[in-house]
Amino acid sequence: MAHPGGTLLLHLQRVQEQLAAWGARPALRLAGLCHAFYGTDGFPTALLPLGRRTELAAVIGAEAEAIVYLYASCDHGATYPTLADPDAAARDRFTGAARVPEPQARRDFAELTAANELDLARIDPPFREKWGPGLLALFTRLHPLLSPPARSACRAVLAPEPGEPAGHA
Repeated sequence: MAHPGGTLLLHLQRVQEQLAAWGARPALRLAGLCHAFYGTDGFPTALLPLGRRTELAAVIGAEAEAIVYLYASCDHGATYPTLADPDAAARDRFTGAARVPEPQARRDFAELTAANELDLARIDPPFREKWGPGLLALFTRLHPLLSPPARSACRAVLAPEPGEPAGHA
């Protein structure tokens, strides 16, 4: 399936590799590889219908599948503005329900979001030019939820030092 930077599979592999480079635990790395299985708020094509969640969980584990579902179900417009607030709810775009994610789920979501968006920003300069300032603002708000390597990568890709090329980290 076509995707910026080649194919969707290549993108999924790069996200998984980025999470591994940042020291993510195995469940989060697997979620990175599968994060688009149910589609996302920004990528509506589902590779697997929601009714088959148990099948994905059987392959990647329940913890990784729960991360994939949280990522896929996130209504960005309703959730991103308050995601760093530990008491803020995430809105499920599939059901419309809102729930407050546990702290680990919130950190996983932020880390996966950073790995996904930074991959796109690295390989697609027009994407970075259009969305980079908003992503930098988002990741600045999410700073407490991101690992130190993810925070560094966000700065390097979205706000490079003068003289440094944008999009590299």
